[in-house]
Amino acid sequence: MSVAIPILLYHSISKSASARFREWSVRPELFATHMQYLQRHGYTPITVTQLAAAMSKDDRCLPDRPVVITFDDGFADFYTEALPVLKDCGFTATLFIVTGLVGSTSRWLLREREGNRLMLSWDQIVTIVSSGIECGTHGHTHVQLDTLSPAVANAEITCSKAVLEDKIGREVSTIAYPNGYHSSTVLRLVKQAGYSSACAVKNAMSAVTDDRFALSRIIVSGDTGVQEFAALLSGQGLRVAPVRERITTKGWRFVRRSAGFFTQRPRTVDQLEALRNERSGK
Repeated sequence: MSVAIPILLYHSISKSASARFREWSVRPELFATHMQYLQRHGYTPITVTQLAAAMSKDDRCLPDRPVVITFDDGFADFYTEALPVLKDCGFTATLFIVTGLVGSTSRWLLREREGNRLMLSWDQIVTIVSSGIECGTHGHTHVQLDTLSPAVANAEITCSKAVLEDKIGREVSTIAYPNGYHSSTVLRLVKQAGYSSACAVKNAMSAVTDDRFALSRIIVSGDTGVQEFAALLSGQGLRVAPVRERITTKGWRFVRRSAGFFTQRPRTVDQLEALRNERSGK
C-alpha cells in the first residue's frame, strides 16, 4: 500500500486580512507553530519536483514521514514572514508565483478587497531560490486556465514558465493551477510545455500513485490550529489519491465559462506576449 503524503497548501502568511480573505491568510505565529510541529514530529519536507521524481520509482525513494509545503500566488509576505521560519527549521518548500504580477499587487483579489496586497519582487524571488526554495509558476495573470481557449491557456502556461526561468536562471519544472482548476486540455498543454508536475487542490492526501499532473493538496486555512493541523497531516477524514474530478466540478466549469467571471484577464495570445515582454524587460 502506498504511503499517504500530505501536500500542504498555504497562501498568505500575514497579520492582517480582509474578512473575505481571512480564510486564506495564516498568522505568522500560527505558521511558525505549524512548522515547529513538523519538526518535533519528525516530518521531512521535500519539494513538489522531488515528490514527482519519486512517483516514477516507488516509496523507497521517499524520506521518513515526507511532507510537501507549498505556497500559492507569490505574496511579498512569503519573503518577510514564511522564509525566515522555513530557514530556521531547515525546511524546503515549493512557491508558486504569478509571474505577470511580480513587483505589483494582487489585482485578481479585488472582490475579496485584497487587490492591493503586495507581491514579491524579482530580487526577492532570486534570494528565495538561493535559500533552497523551489519556485514554480501559478500562471501569468492568475486566471482559471480551464475557462480559457486552448491558445490563451497555452500562452499563460508557457509565458509564465519562460519568464520565471529567465529571471531565476534555472529550469522551472512545476506549476500550480490557479484555484486548482484544470481540464484534460490544460493537462495536455502543461505536459507539452515541459513541466514534470502540476498541483491541483482536491483537499486529499497525495501518494506516489497520484497523478503527478494533478497532485492532491490540502488547504491550510487561517483558523487551522495545532490539533486541526495534526489531523490534516494524518489524513483524518481525507481521501487518498488518486482522486478523480467530481461531476459537480465539471458542472461548475461550465458555469464559470458561461458567466465570464474574469473580465479583466488578457483575452489574446498577443496580450499575454506583451505582458511577458514587459515583465522580462524586453
